[in-house]
Amino acid sequence: MYKHFFKRVFDFLIALVALLLIGWFLIIVAIWLHFANKGAGAFFTQDRPGKDGKIFRVIKFKTMTDERDAEGKLLPDAQRLTKFGRLVRSTSLDELPQLINVLKGDMSLIGPRPLLPQYLPLYSQEQARRHEVRPGISGWAQVNGRNHCKLSKKFEYDVWYVDHCTLMTDLKIVWMTVMNVLKRSDVGDGAGDMKDVDDLHFSERLKELRESGALI
Repeated sequence: MYKHFFKRVFDFLIALVALLLIGWFLIIVAIWLHFANKGAGAFFTQDRPGKDGKIFRVIKFKTMTDERDAEGKLLPDAQRLTKFGRLVRSTSLDELPQLINVLKGDMSLIGPRPLLPQYLPLYSQEQARRHEVRPGISGWAQVNGRNHCKLSKKFEYDVWYVDHCTLMTDLKIVWMTVMNVLKRSDVGDGAGDMKDVDDLHFSERLKELRESGALI
């Protein structure tokens, strides 16, 4: 009952209350990022697969400029990452705009992190079960070493969560997430955070997926 009904109700109410309480703060961060990013904007959006693989637009705070070299190519991420952007990432503030996704029903507060659409055909049948629930802002894989385990292990954590999605599990993940953020545990400082699964280059992910046996 919780997984199929109450979880969505709780997600909606908590996201609504959170946005009402910290909306003013998010506006301040957005304005600061707009100028820190040298006019490149304060938000980053990208297509991601949600429940049952349905595509939606995830929204996060943008932490880098759009500066380019003489040939018009974007500079390396480490060079475009601003000091304020690094702070926003290291405190996980860049994830907060996803509360809007939660409010809309695209995401949940807790669930498997949404990856890129390119990976939908690369999952094994078992790994594809991660899409049986809405993706989350935080999840079981994120509180169990998000930056230090391979994709194959993260997929195992994701499927475990699908099979153990209860109120107590979600509360435990929320508590562990808060503790990790406060301790700056397993959270990158910016350039180092490029190792996060959301930022890995496609070819690197594809290689790891092949090595993990994820190809059908």
